[in-house]
Amino acid sequence: MLKVEDLNVTVEGKDILKGVNLEVGRKEFHVIMGPNGSGKSTLALTIAGHPKYTVKNGKIYFEGEDITALSPNERAKRGIFLAFQHPEEVEGVKIVEFLQTVLNKVKGVDLAEAYEMIMEKLKDVWFREDMLARYINVGFSGGERKRFEILQALLLEPKLLILDEPDSGVDIDSLSVISKKIEELYEKGTSVLLITHYGRILQHLDPSILRVHIVKDGKIVMSGGAELIGEIEERGFQKIFEECGCDE
Repeated sequence: MLKVEDLNVTVEGKDILKGVNLEVGRKEFHVIMGPNGSGKSTLALTIAGHPKYTVKNGKIYFEGEDITALSPNERAKRGIFLAFQHPEEVEGVKIVEFLQTVLNKVKGVDLAEAYEMIMEKLKDVWFREDMLARYINVGFSGGERKRFEILQALLLEPKLLILDEPDSGVDIDSLSVISKKIEELYEKGTSVLLITHYGRILQHLDPSILRVHIVKDGKIVMSGGAELIGEIEERGFQKIFEECGCDE
C-alpha cells in the first residue's frame, strides 16, 4: 500500500531524513521507534504532505501511485490520515461543522448523514454531545485532543492511519481508549504506521501484529518484531546502537 523509496528530506535547509526505505502492506501494523530528533515525526509529516518538509530525493508511492508531489488534501482523499503529535487549537471552527465538512469533502457524505455518523461515534472516544459546539481543541486536555484525532480516524476509516506519538501527554484512561480504537481500525483493514519513542502505548497492543523499525539519524537501522520493543525498554537505544554497530 505504502512504499517509501530512498527518501531524503530537508526541513528549513537541514537534512533530516537520509535515505529511508519502508514498505507497508494492506492491513499491516508498523511501529517506528527511535530517540528524539531521529526523524520519526519528519517521516510521518512528509508522508502526509506537510509543505514545510522538502523531498530532496526519493519517492513516496501509495497504492502504486507516485504521491511525492501531491498536496495534503489529495493524499487525504486517497485514504491517508495523520493524527498529529501536537494537535493545534483552531479558534472559530466548531467541531461538528469541521467533522461534517471533512466527511463531505473526503468521503462524499452529505451533511445530514455526516451528523448522524458523528453522533454514533462520539461515545466511542468519551466525547459528550455538548463538546461538538466547542472550537477545535480550544481548552482541551492532552487526552481530549488525542481522542478527537481518533474520532476523526473512526469516522473516515482511512486506508493508512499514521499516528505521531499518540501516547504523548495522554492519561492512562485515554491511552486505553485510544489503543483499543486503533486496534479496531486495524481489524477492519486499516494499515497503521505508529510513531513513538517509548513503548507505553505498545503495551496495550497485540505484540503479534507489530512490525518494528528503529530510526537513527534519519535512517532505519534495524527492523524486527515486537521483541525489539522489549530490548529498547531493557537496554535503551544507545546500547542497541552500540551492539549493532549503528554508531559507527
